[in-house]
Amino acid sequence: MSRIVDGRGLEPPQPFELAMDALMDLPKGQSLTLLLDRMPHPLLRILDRDGYKHESRIRDDGVVEISILNP
Repeated sequence: MSRIVDGRGLEPPQPFELAMDALMDLPKGQSLTLLLDRMPHPLLRILDRDGYKHESRIRDDGVVEISILNP
């Protein structure tokens, strides 16, 4: 089961900080879903750099949903 981290409605850098805190606690083989108001390009670069697998999509309601797996 994926943990959900909801960063909608927060001002930067709060969503980024929430995501980083969640990643620090994410065990190998586990995933989390991040909900945001906008695409977090700096976070996506960090995920790529650190070897996390991730998929992003913009839902019909405009929410950015990012699924992150710690391989």
